[in-house]
Amino acid sequence: MKNWTAAIMILGILGLAAGLSAQAPAQAQAQTQIPAPATPSVRPVKDDVGFCWNAASMKILVDYLASQEKESFPTEGLAAAISPHDDYLYAGRLYYPLFKALRAREVVIFGVTHGAVRKEIKDPQGILILDEYPSWPGVLKPIAPSPLREYIKARLDKTAFMVNNRAHELEHSIEALLPFLQYFNPDVKITPIMVAPMPFDKMEEISGKLADVVAGYMKEKGLKAGRDIAFLISSDGNHYGVDFNNSPFGQGEKAWETALALDKRLIGTYLEGGLEAAKIQGLTKEIWGVTYLDYRNTYWCGKYSVPFGLLAAEKIIRKAEGKGLTGKLFRYSDTYSEGALPLKKIGLGTTAPFSLRHWVSFFSVGYYLN
Repeated sequence: MKNWTAAIMILGILGLAAGLSAQAPAQAQAQTQIPAPATPSVRPVKDDVGFCWNAASMKILVDYLASQEKESFPTEGLAAAISPHDDYLYAGRLYYPLFKALRAREVVIFGVTHGAVRKEIKDPQGILILDEYPSWPGVLKPIAPSPLREYIKARLDKTAFMVNNRAHELEHSIEALLPFLQYFNPDVKITPIMVAPMPFDKMEEISGKLADVVAGYMKEKGLKAGRDIAFLISSDGNHYGVDFNNSPFGQGEKAWETALALDKRLIGTYLEGGLEAAKIQGLTKEIWGVTYLDYRNTYWCGKYSVPFGLLAAEKIIRKAEGKGLTGKLFRYSDTYSEGALPLKKIGLGTTAPFSLRHWVSFFSVGYYLN
């Protein structure tokens, strides 16, 4: 009897051990599982050197720019614009007059999808990129997204856009506009849209679909272009020099002057005056003023955001209000001409050098209702 009892006890112990052994891997696996990181409440800042995220520093910058400003630009009817996204110490004189004149309480921002970002996110083509961050960084407080962002997601053809927070986290072309935008309009709301590479016919197609949606939103909400809603396009201009492997006119002062003259002619021909699709399309074809080539070879980083944003803004406003847009150049310059603003110890710096071997142009253009 004792032997039977001992055997039963031994079998029980062995069974318990086997059960515990079977559970151990599952428990270990459960303990090592790491939950997916939660979306930050504020989209992280990408560039805390070239752009300003401190209110006191921003005031010093704006006060200095105001003291140097000798021109004024009308606010009435300003419904769209092209803004640079270079460092504030380089391009501050171009940001200032534009954002001082812009007064809409919500803004759609068409940003670049730079090559390094495209590489990281598997190079999407022919599509817009939206985000789902609860808010974006500002210089005064976090910036809330406009209800338009979710309105677009719910109504725009699903093949025309994707949602990718990582893409927006990596890209600096939209965040560059936010400190100036919020400083002059503290309660502004934004709809950030990155524009991926696409040919002109795709731009026409998607901008038309987007225009239907945004014009519908404007009509539902009773919004007027310029007063209530505006459209910003982010772009720097030419990236010239051996550092960019881009020196079609050679090196030195003469090459710099030639490249600047070309930039100004392209702006005067395609960005100023009345907007229409055929004119915008011309910008996507002409490279270096010599021949017509594929516009993907241009060194304007807004080679997609500029034509798409202009098409979208023109179509939206025409559908919503039956009005057109006329472009006016506010200012054009480049890093070699500007150098850096003489502001020290305010938390701002530069993220790249400037010289005849490495310079970037930029421009601000305002578009007024007509």
